[in-house]
Amino acid sequence: MAGPLDLAMLDPAATAPFLTKDEAAIRLAADAKAIDALQDRLYAEGTRALLVVLQGIDTSGKDGTIRGVFNATGPLGVTVTAFGEPTKPELARDFLWRIHAAVPRRGTIGIFNRSHYEDVLVARVRSLAPALEIERRYDHINAFERLLSDSGTTILKFMLHISREEQRQRLEERRSDPEKRWKFHPGDLDDRRSWDDYMAAYQVMLDRTSTEWAPWTVVPSDRKWARNAIIAGVVRTALERMSPKYPDRDWSGPEFAVP
Repeated sequence: MAGPLDLAMLDPAATAPFLTKDEAAIRLAADAKAIDALQDRLYAEGTRALLVVLQGIDTSGKDGTIRGVFNATGPLGVTVTAFGEPTKPELARDFLWRIHAAVPRRGTIGIFNRSHYEDVLVARVRSLAPALEIERRYDHINAFERLLSDSGTTILKFMLHISREEQRQRLEERRSDPEKRWKFHPGDLDDRRSWDDYMAAYQVMLDRTSTEWAPWTVVPSDRKWARNAIIAGVVRTALERMSPKYPDRDWSGPEFAVP
């Protein structure tokens, strides 16, 4: 979405540009196939990388997005990193230390399930760090992402935007479904009580860290089928713009003849 990103004006249940679930499914299948082919070329080229950041409140669909968009992509050139609560060794270093260690190497696609943005979201809402330190982090993040961009990494950042009512339904489903109870954490209810604070923190995040080299895309995510199709389209378009090429190597000489 171009221009300023105002969460209050964005409908989490929107499905545009798709009118129906079937239409989105057809487009998703085509885009997922194209992503796989483009990733193969990116891996063979071995000079650039793609980083996909998935950020969203609990139940917004980060895991489902990874399955829906990247399941058709060859696993050789894709890494997924899920960032949970920092460990003691991680807390003993700067907040970007564990993030930098996980950025995708050249030739690969890296997917972040949560990310360094936890340090200006959760940390802000729960007051896990001094306000001045959190304020500085926005500039640190922008500089960090500029470094990655200047080093050949294309960055796609998706905020998965769901409504409070949709989250309530998904949390209730997790709580009551025996196959999903493992996903339910009582702490999610504490965060839900701070819904307004989280939305305010997300708005500041969008305002401060949507840059020319690493823009945010807010994805309406109440409809899972629309969410996945929208993200797949953005990823495919980014890879097509990168236009990775297979290395042009000449093995036609007689010295390379297979005996």
